[in-house]
Amino acid sequence: MAHTTAGTDGFSEPWLRPGGAALAEPRWGFADGLQVGLHPLRGPRGLLRVYAPYLGHPRDRLLNFIAVEPIPQGATERGYSELENSALDDAPGKRFWSADTPDDPAPRDPRRPARGVTERIDGVEHLTVYVHSERFENGAEVVVRVRFRADRPHEVSVATSLREGSVPLESCVLTATMGNFARLRRLHLRDRVVTPAELWPGFTGTGFAAHGVFKRADLVESGGTISVWATPDEAAPHEAEHAEGTAEHWRYTGEKAVQGWRVPEPSDELRVLVNGRWAYWASAAPVPGGVSYENFEVVEPFRDGQELVYWVEPFRSDDDVAPAAARHLGP
Repeated sequence: MAHTTAGTDGFSEPWLRPGGAALAEPRWGFADGLQVGLHPLRGPRGLLRVYAPYLGHPRDRLLNFIAVEPIPQGATERGYSELENSALDDAPGKRFWSADTPDDPAPRDPRRPARGVTERIDGVEHLTVYVHSERFENGAEVVVRVRFRADRPHEVSVATSLREGSVPLESCVLTATMGNFARLRRLHLRDRVVTPAELWPGFTGTGFAAHGVFKRADLVESGGTISVWATPDEAAPHEAEHAEGTAEHWRYTGEKAVQGWRVPEPSDELRVLVNGRWAYWASAAPVPGGVSYENFEVVEPFRDGQELVYWVEPFRSDDDVAPAAARHLGP
C-alpha cells in the first residue's frame, strides 16, 4: 500500500493526503502534525486512528482511537462501531470509508481512499474528508466530517451528521478509547484535578470501571467554549516496567502528551465521561501504576454537524500543561 503524500495544492501548509496510487494509505492531516487514519492501517476496524508523530513515535505507532457510538432517540444503549459485526462482510467492526462529500454513501475500498478537499475558510487553509460508516444495528446511519486547519497542527475537528434513512438520534458519542496506552490519570477540570484512585478506590479486574460524569459547570470555559484535558502522572511513561506477557503495542514510546477535547458551541446538557481499566483491553495484563482512564468523551444531545475538537500537545513538566491547554481554548 502506498504511503500518503505531502503536497501543497497551492496552499502554504503541506498536508498529508492519500496519493494517487492504485492502493493508497487512508491517512490525512499534517505532514509533521496530528494525523487521522482508517483501517486497514494497524488496529481494529470501526475506529478512527489518531497519530501524533511529533511525540517521537514510529510512523505506524498511533496514540489513540476515536470510536463512533450513536444512541437512537428514546434509547440509552449505544451502537458500537468497533464491536458490532459488519453487515457487509460479517467481520468484526463496522466498515468505514472515506469520501470528499457527505452525500457519497456508497461503500468504497478503504485502500482507495478519498484525497480530501483543501479550501480556505475565514482566511485559514483547511483539509476536510468525510468518513462514512455502514448502518448500525440500531438503525443509525452517520458520517463524520474530519477537518484540519493549517494554523492548528496539533488538533483535528470531528463532527457527526445523519445520512438519509437514519433513525433520529438522542446523541452520537465520539469517544477517545485508548487512554491506557498513555496511562492518562489526571483529568483537569475547572478548579481541580481528578484521578482514577479518587473515582474508583480499590478497583481491579479485567472490566471497565463505571463512568465518572462531570457537568458543564465542572469544566473550564472561556468565551463560551468548553475544554477538558487529561495527562499522565508518570515522569517517564516509556520507562515503565510491564508485567510478563504484556503485548508490545501497550508499551508507551515517545514524549508525554496532554490530550483534550474542545467544544466550541456547548449545550447546557453537556457531560464529560471517563471510565477506567486496571488491566489492558482484551487481556489480564495489569496497567503499570494501577487504574488509568480509558474512554474519554463528551456527551451532548445530538445536533447535526455539532463540532468537537480533539487536540494533543507534548509536555515535559507540569508547567507545560496550562500553556498547552490555553492554546486550545479558542477560537
